[in-house]
Amino acid sequence: MKQLLNSFLLNKKLHILFLCGWYPSRVSPNNGDFIQRHAKTVSLLHKVSVLHIVSDKSCVEEIEIESKIESGVQTYIGYIKNTKNPVYKAFLFHKAYQQILVEIGFFDLIHLNTLYPFGLLALHQKIRNKKPYLISEHWTGYHKPQANDLSFVRKFLSKTITKKAAYICPVSNNLKEAMESLGLKGNYKPVPNVVNTEVFSPSESTNSIFTILHASNLVNKHKNIEGILSVVAKLQEKISPFVFKLIGEDSKQYKPLAKKLKISADVIVFEDHVSHKKIAEELNNSNLFVLFSNYENLPCVILESFATGTPVISTNVGGIKEHFPKDFGYLIDKGDTEDLVAKIIEVHTNFKVDKPKMHAYVKSNFSEKVIAQKFTNLYESSLKLKN
Repeated sequence: MKQLLNSFLLNKKLHILFLCGWYPSRVSPNNGDFIQRHAKTVSLLHKVSVLHIVSDKSCVEEIEIESKIESGVQTYIGYIKNTKNPVYKAFLFHKAYQQILVEIGFFDLIHLNTLYPFGLLALHQKIRNKKPYLISEHWTGYHKPQANDLSFVRKFLSKTITKKAAYICPVSNNLKEAMESLGLKGNYKPVPNVVNTEVFSPSESTNSIFTILHASNLVNKHKNIEGILSVVAKLQEKISPFVFKLIGEDSKQYKPLAKKLKISADVIVFEDHVSHKKIAEELNNSNLFVLFSNYENLPCVILESFATGTPVISTNVGGIKEHFPKDFGYLIDKGDTEDLVAKIIEVHTNFKVDKPKMHAYVKSNFSEKVIAQKFTNLYESSLKLKN
């Protein structure tokens, strides 16, 4: 009988609760968009309900629940009234959580995204309702020196959350090693970010000028935008003509620096956040994507660049090198502006691009079909462990 029950559980379309510490919302439209892409991917094979709660200064009521279906994913976002009182905030948070759970109803297991603090809710569901959970982790804060700022309480609770998880799925082996070095032990099965290879595919460029692209959240501490702009300034004396496009939220904040570095207005284009589809178009109209980050895990945009057949120059940080074939671009040392200049010149003058090969690599390893099946296998294993 138990074997028949397991067979039934593992062959039906499961209902997966995506419990998300980060997720796009009206407060932060781009926050955790990579988690949203995982949710959409899983929804190709299963029913997915997303639960996310966030403080919102615009809330008139104590709690506002927004429910909608996006790309096949049932999304519930709880907006709670902004308060500096931690006890009142915790009360509102828990109340919103309970209200959303009532609307969601029965689910088979929890897919937790970012283990703290939402992992405490997953842990509670496991203890009280026997719901298994696995964790997808993306946070760069587990890498040193950032990890030095983690509190004792956070690390202590995180250790319990990872230990009780069926699986822990960081997006890279490098992140796995960073988490383990902090004592976060558990059953690790890395699963990378996902790429929509229908949207991100090679097409003919409409640009006649050599174009370099950078798109990110533009946080300088993380992405080293100042370093990139210093390189653009130097390139003006090395190659001509070329265009550098800087895309991201509030990109124009870097206009004064560009002016100070004497970057010609004809060379640089500032553009604020654009849609995912538009990023694909921008990549196809670029000759090169540049990422000069001080730290990373596995940026989606590098994989998306490969999918369009656009070569990449990136710093060799985090888990990037794990999925970076040598003929797809160049990896350089963090902060090495001279090497970045030299490698851009190499791409400009003598770099052969095999677009079909690059796209095929991403399709085989990071497509929605591949990642959906990876998670399905882990969901099924989690339910077997439960039973």
